[in-house]
Amino acid sequence: MSSKGSARSSDEMNIFRIAPYYYIHVMDLNTNVTRVVNGPKTYIRQDNEKVIFGPEKMITVPPRHYCIVESPAIRDKDGNVVYDNYGQAKLQHADLEIRFSQEPFPLYPGEVYKQAPKPLMVVAANSALRLKAILDFEDETSKTKRVAGDEWLFEGPGTYMPRKEVEVIETVRATIIQPNQAIKLRARKQTTDRNGIDRVTGEEWTVKEVGAYLPGAYEEVIGILEAYVLTEKKALHLRAMRTFNDCFKIERKNGEEWLITMAESEAYIPDVYEEVVGVVNITTLNNRQYAVILDPVDGNGKPQLGQKKLIKGEKSFFLQPDERLENGIQNVYILGEDEGLILKANEEFIDKESETVHRKPGDRWMIRGPMEYVPPVQVDVISKRKAIPLDENEGIYVRDVKSGKVRAVCGITYMLTHDEELWSKELSPTVEELLISNKDPLADRGNYGAKGSTVKRDKTKVVTFRVPHNAAVQIYDYKEKKARVVLGPDLVMLGPDEQFTQISLSGCKPKRPNQIKSLCLLLGPDFCTDVLTIETADHARLQLQLAYNWHFKVADKSQDTLAKLFAVPDFVGDACKAIASRIRGAVASVQFDDFHKNSAKIICAAVFGYDKDRKLNSSFVFPANNLTITSIDIQSAEPVDQRTRDALQKSVQLAIEITTNSQEAAARHEAQRLEQEAKGRLERQKISDEAEAERSRKELLELQAQSAAVESSGQAKAEAQSRAEAARIEGEAAVEQAKLKAEALNIEATAELERLTRAREAEIKYVGEQNELEIAKSKEMVTIETEKFSNMVQAIGTDTLRSIATAGPENQVKLLQSLGIQSTLITDGSNPINLFNTASGLIGAIEPPFKREKHE
Repeated sequence: MSSKGSARSSDEMNIFRIAPYYYIHVMDLNTNVTRVVNGPKTYIRQDNEKVIFGPEKMITVPPRHYCIVESPAIRDKDGNVVYDNYGQAKLQHADLEIRFSQEPFPLYPGEVYKQAPKPLMVVAANSALRLKAILDFEDETSKTKRVAGDEWLFEGPGTYMPRKEVEVIETVRATIIQPNQAIKLRARKQTTDRNGIDRVTGEEWTVKEVGAYLPGAYEEVIGILEAYVLTEKKALHLRAMRTFNDCFKIERKNGEEWLITMAESEAYIPDVYEEVVGVVNITTLNNRQYAVILDPVDGNGKPQLGQKKLIKGEKSFFLQPDERLENGIQNVYILGEDEGLILKANEEFIDKESETVHRKPGDRWMIRGPMEYVPPVQVDVISKRKAIPLDENEGIYVRDVKSGKVRAVCGITYMLTHDEELWSKELSPTVEELLISNKDPLADRGNYGAKGSTVKRDKTKVVTFRVPHNAAVQIYDYKEKKARVVLGPDLVMLGPDEQFTQISLSGCKPKRPNQIKSLCLLLGPDFCTDVLTIETADHARLQLQLAYNWHFKVADKSQDTLAKLFAVPDFVGDACKAIASRIRGAVASVQFDDFHKNSAKIICAAVFGYDKDRKLNSSFVFPANNLTITSIDIQSAEPVDQRTRDALQKSVQLAIEITTNSQEAAARHEAQRLEQEAKGRLERQKISDEAEAERSRKELLELQAQSAAVESSGQAKAEAQSRAEAARIEGEAAVEQAKLKAEALNIEATAELERLTRAREAEIKYVGEQNELEIAKSKEMVTIETEKFSNMVQAIGTDTLRSIATAGPENQVKLLQSLGIQSTLITDGSNPINLFNTASGLIGAIEPPFKREKHE
């Protein structure tokens, strides 16, 4: 039985049923020659043969497809395979063969199927394939012999049939040229363009024909050029990069520049040898404007270097290359009655504006309005002048440019001539600061250190200063070498050669020089405060703070008398030093105790002195500048030495203590006296009260006797009436008490009932609200949990949840697959398993590699 089965399986392995369009490779083991057996056929393998390949389906190339076969079999003219002497198919080793749509064919032994069927390349219209020959061959289509390295185009529309000698480099698409566009091309190699013009390597040219342009094999598109649209207000400035003929057949030299306007072309595309310098806008002048062109271009387009050309409005024009406007577009000078122009001739000419006057270079003159004026090219406008209106308290400094003389013009409306100019009067920085600070010398005496206004002074205007009341200002004329003093209130106007006399006074406490700066001198009355240190005869040093009242004594207002006011530059410092010297000399001969008791008298005597009658003088006068000190106020006196200060403080405390003790003793004596007087008055009042008490006791005894008599007679009657009244009152009280008790019980019961009722209602309401709150809370919690779960699901995503759920099993499956296990059996080791059935299920049936026919 077993021998029959083995024989049957051996017969099946020797029989091959080859279906239609299938083939096998059979090798003869005796000759080692392999041949192809095509189907449909039932092939019985001989003992000396071996099937080494197949059955395999034949290769089918669909229509409009191709495939590539490496090392193809050699065929004759009729397409039959050529065999060698041993019956083996001859091959073209390492060669390629491109096969197009045909009947299904097998692969002969040694042929390699290199590329599966691939659709043929369809080249659309306005596109092409750039091809390159990799082998020498002759193109049957164009009857051209191609050499390896040649490039050409296969232009569409069409279907490209590939060849083994040709390589497809790229697909070239046509460039669409729109109206007002052009494409710029460059020759990669010497070639002939589509217009039949020979181009050398690197040559560039443009194509402006509207439509699709497909560049040749050796042409490359550099870019698309947009046309410059020219209007009546715009022109194109071009420059030639080499000598050539432009599109208007005009020869342009290398470096030449020119303009293209709308009159020549509405849209212009620059040539490859033209460089666009820029777009020039039209220059438009109205009837109130003019312009001067430098280096104008003549009618032949040649620039006239160094020349000028005047153009008046109304006019519109384009500036030619190398032309430029001098100072741009300028407005016509319109002069009013109070205006004028200063003019200067830069070359010789005949001035027709001023009655045909012959002007020479460098001449200056002035024209006045009202008029309109356009300066010719031979004239430069130096400046425009306008009349300056001046009040009687205003003025300007004017200098004659020819003679250099400076004068002040005040109180009129004045216009500078062509030989005059404004002159700036320079002042010292301190005087400038005092003038522009605008501080009142009287009201702002305490703000000398504060900064005032920062507005700069017009130096061409006459310097003015308002002298306040009861003040004086000294002005010195350096040209006349004279000084004058002006008393306020008045307005000072400085001449060109006049300067203020600056006053610099001492300030602060103690006095320090150059602290107060001013232009005017206050005449007083005023005061100043100083701090000085003195020393007594017993060497006690004290620091005094004194205030002096002063004023200037002006007998008359002559200039000689007024000049004495400014004889002492720092009168405050000199006066304080002189007074301090007198006080120190007087105090040096006085003991400290005497000075402490008579300080005011000693200081006033030292400063003012005594007259012939030994009376204290009323003032102290400085004859140099008539400064008068009228009074001295001692504001404070403090010892400088700490020991002296402590001793003085102890003496003062001791004096205060003595005064306090005396006042306490006097008060105590007065209190004792008042206490004795009070005790005497109290004794007298006690005696009088006892006498009055005895009289009252006597009256009481008399009344007691009378009341005892009345009592004995009416006692019985009163007792009877009182008992009856008491019984009646007790009865009424008992009745009233019972009524009140009943009402009280009723009220108490009602109140208790109402309290219980309200308590129950409140409890019921509380429980209901609590239940509602619990229900609402439960609903909110459910809603929150629902939203939370929904948001978590949305945030994680359904795919993520699915991945999390299947992560464990998938990982196990991947682990088993990575281990190469086809099937597994997992058991706990306690339950019995039928291994026979399990093995048959795990192993399964193995499919044979070839289809064999079973024996009947």
